[in-house]
Amino acid sequence: MISDRFKLAVAQLNPTVGDVDGNAQLVREARAKAAAGGADLVLSSELVLAGYLPEDLVLKPAFVRRCMDAAQSLAKETADGGPGLVIGTPWKGEDGKVYNAALLLDQGEIKAVRYKYDLPNYSVFDEKRVFAAGPLPGPVDFRGVRIGLPVCEDIWNDEVCECLEETGAELLLVPNGSPYWENRAEERLQVVVARVVETGLPLVYCNQLGGQDELVFDGGSFALQGDRSLAFQMPQFEPGLAITDWVRSGDHWICENGITAPLPDLDEANWRACVLGLGDYVNKNGFSGVVLGLSGGIDSAICAAMAVDALGADKVHAIMLPYRYTSEESIKDAAACASALGIRYDTVPIAEPVEGFRTVLSDLFKGTKEDTTEENLQSRARGVILMAVSNKFGWMVLTTGNKSEMSVGYATLYGDMNGGYNPIKDLYKTQVYHLAAWRNANHPEGLHGPAGEVIPDNIITKVPTAELRENQTDQDSLPPYDVLDDILKCLVEEEMSVGEIEKRGHDRALIHRIEHLLYIAEYKRRQAPPGVKITERNFGKDRRYPITNRFRDRS
Repeated sequence: MISDRFKLAVAQLNPTVGDVDGNAQLVREARAKAAAGGADLVLSSELVLAGYLPEDLVLKPAFVRRCMDAAQSLAKETADGGPGLVIGTPWKGEDGKVYNAALLLDQGEIKAVRYKYDLPNYSVFDEKRVFAAGPLPGPVDFRGVRIGLPVCEDIWNDEVCECLEETGAELLLVPNGSPYWENRAEERLQVVVARVVETGLPLVYCNQLGGQDELVFDGGSFALQGDRSLAFQMPQFEPGLAITDWVRSGDHWICENGITAPLPDLDEANWRACVLGLGDYVNKNGFSGVVLGLSGGIDSAICAAMAVDALGADKVHAIMLPYRYTSEESIKDAAACASALGIRYDTVPIAEPVEGFRTVLSDLFKGTKEDTTEENLQSRARGVILMAVSNKFGWMVLTTGNKSEMSVGYATLYGDMNGGYNPIKDLYKTQVYHLAAWRNANHPEGLHGPAGEVIPDNIITKVPTAELRENQTDQDSLPPYDVLDDILKCLVEEEMSVGEIEKRGHDRALIHRIEHLLYIAEYKRRQAPPGVKITERNFGKDRRYPITNRFRDRS
């Protein structure tokens, strides 16, 4: 029995939702590495056996049974005298309800089960839909150490940790499934500081890693000592196992010699989140690679660069789809971008299919003026061709619309919105420009793409255009992107009133127009593919506005 010293291994794993056997194997492999390092206990993330977020899979009894069976099997394996395990799984209680549970496995048994008390029901979370809330938990005994096992949201309020401290916990080990968005790491740290201040107990924060549909879990597991100093810090966006040494000093446990991995700055974090989310979506869904239309513009270029960083150049295929409005400059820029990234690049002219559509519609459209209808035929012809290539070769189509365009409907259904995933869906246009320049100047470790200028400078500096008509630019129909993005952030992220936004120096009529465009484009966004969540409020799980909506702010 341990009394004064033990080794804790923190397993920052990348589970796949629904792959219960595969996730159990990840835990098993982490335990084997921890055993080789002399660890006594292995801590893994929230619902690691199910993968997080499992959503309505939890409502399927067969899925819950599979998770519980996997937990039982892992428990039996701990009879070998090696490390114990803390794992997360859905768990059906004796009352017949299903809980989000943390289990302590040791000596061949499930030694303790603790249920999540505080179920989040905001932002991307909807746990009250599928789980029952547990009672306030008490500590569990692990070889003479009294451990508290609050689960993720349980530490975002003071009630659970206070209860654990009052009932004798000496150390708080927290399985987490905390998704990434900008500045999230700092927010987590402040929450943990508050709990440590209130309880005086050291707290270990183990977070999940990996992409799951629109969410990216960035890892970044860490711990604070009882005096609020940093005990250890694991890296973001990388799987890993950290073995930490804990020693009892009087009435307190202290972590000795913990690793302190540096955290990336905001630009690198955003880039890595987009890359990780895209890579896991492609790989976990079994696609052999991706294909995208490379137009010579900034959005498709940055998506191509992210795809190469995520998957490698051999799994990224670009197609230029020129029409009569496509400039030689765009053709040259697209080819230069493909060459810099080392990806396959093909050209498929779209004049024949577009003119074919115009011909078959000519009688029906007789007597009408050309407008966006004819422009959209170009986009939709491109979409059909990309989807045909996807069907033929099994490459997933990347769609490349940024958040600014998706906000105001500057995108074509069944055209440039075709695709399976969008790595820049939650990046505003100004962020796209900024990150493109950043990637040209930076090459973080572990990415598959080349160093140096991967997005030609002319793509970044030239006037943006969809090239759907002669001499078209984005600013023909939209305000400058720095103005547009500020208004959109006020409307989407901050839910500010028109009057409040006007006080920031924006024209009132323009705000009304942007608000109107934002609302009427909701039906398009409902049909858009998923994409990486970067901001605190993305289009999707975070922002649930009605499609039919006559409200307009005229305050």
